Amino acid sequence: MHPIIRNDIANLQKVVKDHLEGGQSILITGGAGFLGSWLCDSLVANAKVACYDNLSTGKPGNVSHLKGNKNFVFKSVDVASKWNTNQKFDLILHLASRPSPDDYQKHPVETLAVSTQGTRNVLELARRSDSRILFASTSEVYGDPAIIPTPETYWGNVNPIGLRSCYDEGKRVGEAMCMAYHRQYGVDTRIVRIFNTYGPRIGAKGAYGRAVPRFIVQAINGKPVTVYGDGKQTRSFCYVTDTVSAMIRAVLGKKGKGEVFNVGNPREVSILDLAKTIIRITKSKSKIVYLAEAPDDPQRRCPDISKARSVLNWSPRVGLNEGLKRTISWFRSESN
Repeated sequence: MHPIIRNDIANLQKVVKDHLEGGQSILITGGAGFLGSWLCDSLVANAKVACYDNLSTGKPGNVSHLKGNKNFVFKSVDVASKWNTNQKFDLILHLASRPSPDDYQKHPVETLAVSTQGTRNVLELARRSDSRILFASTSEVYGDPAIIPTPETYWGNVNPIGLRSCYDEGKRVGEAMCMAYHRQYGVDTRIVRIFNTYGPRIGAKGAYGRAVPRFIVQAINGKPVTVYGDGKQTRSFCYVTDTVSAMIRAVLGKKGKGEVFNVGNPREVSILDLAKTIIRITKSKSKIVYLAEAPDDPQRRCPDISKARSVLNWSPRVGLNEGLKRTISWFRSESN
């Protein structure tokens, strides 16, 4: 395990210890993915963790170091298909999805299925187990928002038939499903709308893949850094440990039942500034190349996190420069 990941996980395990009694059984769907694997690492010291993943986007290497840990089990499961388990869980964290635009635009049906039928399957398990469940939603439910910073009360501005709709609308249906199970059956559901998260283990594949890993890989290899559109579109980049800390607090907190929380960094950064920052930190000679704007690309993205601050006592701690340095260090080690 990379030293940066090891140190970050140790700090996250302290957060878990402060909020979890210990001995609980926890299911993490999509547990071999980027965020899912960080949650597995953070929780396994204090709970029995079952990682379900069909590895459509998750990577075995993200959790291979946990093989042999008595508190960890991996199962190859497609949550959108028919699957049964007699096991009951105290907590469920439902992260299974296809979050990369390049990937979900190639697999729109599967993307919709995991957010809709997959979420219902997991909610049925939560209902049978009397489990508390956290649904990992996304800032994409807001579409191209007319209100910045965007609060949880904003209903969204989404193209329901656009290229991104399989992901955006799928997550919106997933949220609606969670609230339906909460209201009709009393299931303890919690929702986090995750804004752009980056850090070690994030995938870098795809032309329209996530900006941070794409820029890093291009910069450290001396290739042109590809910016779509004019680069003035903004995002709010949150380092992985901050996002995972918020998710832990949301699922374990006493005040989160039936609630939805924005999870992200409230600092708004343009894509062009992000590219320039990564080139500077990597000391790369890469040039910025402008390409045609990606379809339905939201122009601004910035969360109002006042609710997470007040209810979860959470706010991001890792600044963009520091987070990028950690992520770049990891990418360099992976390329050796």
